[in-house]
Amino acid sequence: MSNMFKQPLLAASMLVLMSGAANGSSHREAPFITEVPKVDATDFYMFNSYEPGRDGYVTIVANYQPFQTPYGGPNYFQMDPDALYQVHIDNNGDAREDITFSFKFENVLRDIQLDIGGVLVSVPLYNVGSIPGSQPSAPTLNVEETYSLDVIYGDQYFGQSLPIQSETGETRLRKPADNVGALSYSPGTYEEYARTFITNIRLPGTTELGRVFVGQRKDPFVVNLGEAFDLLNLNPLGPVNGKQDSLADDNCTSLIIEVPASFLRGAKGQSIVGGWTTASLPRGRVLRTQPSFERPATEIGAWTQASRLGMPLVNELVVGLRDKNKFNNSRPRDDGQFLVYVTNPTLPAIIQSRFGVGAPCLPRNDLVAAFLTGVNGLNRPAGVVPGEMLRLQTNTSIIPVRPRGMQSELGVLGGDLSGFPNGRRPGDDVVDISLRVVMGVLFPDAGQPGGCAPGGLLPLTDGAFHNDQNYDGMFPYLRTPISASPQ
Repeated sequence: MSNMFKQPLLAASMLVLMSGAANGSSHREAPFITEVPKVDATDFYMFNSYEPGRDGYVTIVANYQPFQTPYGGPNYFQMDPDALYQVHIDNNGDAREDITFSFKFENVLRDIQLDIGGVLVSVPLYNVGSIPGSQPSAPTLNVEETYSLDVIYGDQYFGQSLPIQSETGETRLRKPADNVGALSYSPGTYEEYARTFITNIRLPGTTELGRVFVGQRKDPFVVNLGEAFDLLNLNPLGPVNGKQDSLADDNCTSLIIEVPASFLRGAKGQSIVGGWTTASLPRGRVLRTQPSFERPATEIGAWTQASRLGMPLVNELVVGLRDKNKFNNSRPRDDGQFLVYVTNPTLPAIIQSRFGVGAPCLPRNDLVAAFLTGVNGLNRPAGVVPGEMLRLQTNTSIIPVRPRGMQSELGVLGGDLSGFPNGRRPGDDVVDISLRVVMGVLFPDAGQPGGCAPGGLLPLTDGAFHNDQNYDGMFPYLRTPISASPQ
């Protein structure tokens, strides 16, 4: 483990300014979001691109719509055209968004009709023949999705907004259809079809091009999910590959953008940036929750934020059920309202009751740096205002990029400073990392008898193993979605 994790962390007096909430691998993590799954953010990644030849670029991945059953036709998984999907960047450490990438979708029903006995009748299917590549108005595709992409400087709703164009000047970009099956994309494979939708984009204020891909992908999150929520029905000291990935047969929808690191940095040249994703619905839309749970507050203006995601797993496993909706509706600058969940977390107590491993001492000062400020000497910006988000050191001369095949799935805990919690790559095993962090691996006396974290050095695991070999070594990194007709 890096020595910087052994350094004393922040004094308890600082904690009154800080939050205990984070959100990340959040499949159905809050009561309200289960009612609007199209805006449920499932995972957020931000890492220095490790595709050969892409040094100096940052890739950001925001995944939405969890538990996509591949054979979910005939409607499959279109994005919500009423929603606003956004990725936010804080580039000066003040817990406020400075740059926002804003996606807005449009779904067009082509209403393909067939002549049946002289009568034109609308077909009930998603497509009526093999779907060609990214050419406009594929004649065999019944539902066509496009999206616009804007960059906003300042407030996510009210800041200065500029449209992002493709390299050829288009402002309406195209999303590939979901993976219906091999016959629907022959000749060729679905991945060959999908990759034609990777688009070079022009960014304001720079001549360097970025890239964007929006489309269905195999869900990259790996977890023994069902047993984890069955009262931690796990073998936490068993083999790291002894259990199945509960999401192995699921897809998701990914918003993936790659931009020059210099585009994300602030005017002062701060190389450490924070990031998170949100989805918002129109304020005039009727938003109902179950009566027993708190109703999400409304934003001032036209939008109500329904989903928020930055650091992995904490809204699922740390924030109390009564406040999960409130967290999804909040912004990093307001995270002080969730303080108790990080200073006095319940998960260690549950692990202690199940397995007899002593919970670390309170208050949990050690969690502050990992989730709220970044770690001093790794990814903590100067003058940071605490707020939950994923933080990344984008200067690769300070922390070099590790290529695929040389990354540690334990990130910084495995001696790989280019991995989680310094950003997050697809191959970082954030479940195992988070289990060890919550049980005190960051304490200076971790593992010492009589210390504050007696179980801090235990190799805790959920048993669902993954690493960088499960993902591609080039953009968009996430792999081909599972076919809806595999047989």
